[in-house]
Amino acid sequence: MVDLIPSAESVMKILQNTGAYRRGHFVYPNGKHASHYFQMPLAFRYYDNARILSVGLSRHFRMEKSIAKELPKISVISPSPGGIMVAFGVREALSAEQIYWAEMEEGKRQFRQYMAETQVHPAIIVDDILRSGRAIQETIELCKEIGTEVIGIGTIAQFEDGPKEFDGIPVKSLMSFDVNFYETEEEWKASRSASDVEEEKVRF
Repeated sequence: MVDLIPSAESVMKILQNTGAYRRGHFVYPNGKHASHYFQMPLAFRYYDNARILSVGLSRHFRMEKSIAKELPKISVISPSPGGIMVAFGVREALSAEQIYWAEMEEGKRQFRQYMAETQVHPAIIVDDILRSGRAIQETIELCKEIGTEVIGIGTIAQFEDGPKEFDGIPVKSLMSFDVNFYETEEEWKASRSASDVEEEKVRF
C-alpha cells in the first residue's frame, strides 16, 4: 500500500515535465515577487499523471483508520473549481459516494444551494496546492454550516510556511515546497534564486 504513494522527488518530476512547476521571475497579485510558480492543472491534463497523484494522495487517507472505517460513505470536497480534478481522482480511488466543490460568488466562497437540502457524508477536503490555507479554512466553515464533519484534509503540494493542520486535522500532502516571497523587485534581485529572466505577472 505504501509503495503506491509516490516520493516527493517523483511528484516534482511530474510537475516539472508537465510545466506545472516553473522557475523564473514571477509577480503575484499581492505584488510579491518569487522565483517559483505552480500551475497544478497542467499536471492533470495527462491521465497517467492524474492517476498517480490522486491515488497517492488517497492512500494517505485510506491508511487512517478513522477515515477507512467510514468508506464508502464519505464525501470528497474541493474548495474551488481548480481542485475538482484532484477531488474526482481521490473520490474514484477511495470509491467515495459523494463529491462536491465550493465556488466564489460575489467575493464569497459558498456551496450551491442544493447542498443545504442534501445529507452530506463526513468530508475529506482536497485541493491541488496549499498556500495560505484560506480556501480550505473557508470550506471547513461551510461544512460546519451544513452540519458536515470534516475528517480529512489533503493537497498534492503545500508551501512549507502554510498551515500544517486545520482544527486539529493534519494536512496530508505528497510534497512540500519552500517558496520565498519578496516584497520588492530589489529584494528578489538580491536573492540567491534571482536570474536575468523577464518579469511575468501571474495569478494565484
